Amino acid sequence: MLQREVNNNENAVHPDLVARYNRIKTGRARLRETMTANLNEKSGRTQSEAGGTQAGGSRGLSSAARWFELKPLLAIAAIGLAGFGFAQFADAVMEGETRRFDEWVLLALREPGNLADPIGPQWFEEMVRDVTALGSTIVLTLSVVIVAAYLLMTQRPQKAAFLVAAVAVGSLINRLLKLGYARPRPDIVAHGQYVTTESFPSGHSANATIVYLMLGMMLARVEPSYPVKVFIISVCGLIAIMVGLSRIYLGVHWPTDVLAGWAVGGSWVLMCWYLLLRLQPSGTRR
Repeated sequence: MLQREVNNNENAVHPDLVARYNRIKTGRARLRETMTANLNEKSGRTQSEAGGTQAGGSRGLSSAARWFELKPLLAIAAIGLAGFGFAQFADAVMEGETRRFDEWVLLALREPGNLADPIGPQWFEEMVRDVTALGSTIVLTLSVVIVAAYLLMTQRPQKAAFLVAAVAVGSLINRLLKLGYARPRPDIVAHGQYVTTESFPSGHSANATIVYLMLGMMLARVEPSYPVKVFIISVCGLIAIMVGLSRIYLGVHWPTDVLAGWAVGGSWVLMCWYLLLRLQPSGTRR
């Protein structure tokens, strides 16, 4: 109606109405152009990102996708560095370069003038024996069997098989290392516990690290709270550390044996953690 009135009276009757109509018409045209340009820009950006992701181009990949591609390289690099570091450390141990350090630590944990008596009261020595039992074969085996049985009862046989295989292979690797290096047990102090196997790396330290960190890792995977995850892993790591320190206190291992055991166990758990993430379907925690 407004347009008809303007057309009939454009030059004679209502010049102000003509001007107002032209302004409205121009404003509508500009608004339409702006909306069209925004829609085209958004559509083009979405198609470009989707096309870049499908084509595998680096510009189209999100940061999460790039991190997913980097994880295998980082895991391989970490495992390689751990293996190289362990080889260098073991070589130094077998060459006797750490002998002074080992002897100094063991002697510092003995009463002056009596190398058969660890420092501290008798109750503390008994408490340390209780702690070292947490890394014994029977305790670790029972822990793995109980957790594996629970996983089987809750319809998670793959997790149970993975746990058993990871622990068994890790323990076998440490046993082979013991046989290969064949380092004698400490001979400068009395042993606070009966031992028969080789010294390097420490079996209690390695196996405790493998079992407790594996259990902690699998438990943390199903826990949504990040502070609780940290708590679980910290407690499991603390148990492994306590077991290793107890072996030194009891005089059944050189300190470098324990360090090597922690290194072997930690490296193996790192590899198992990476394999678990790769084998488990994305977006699941069961």
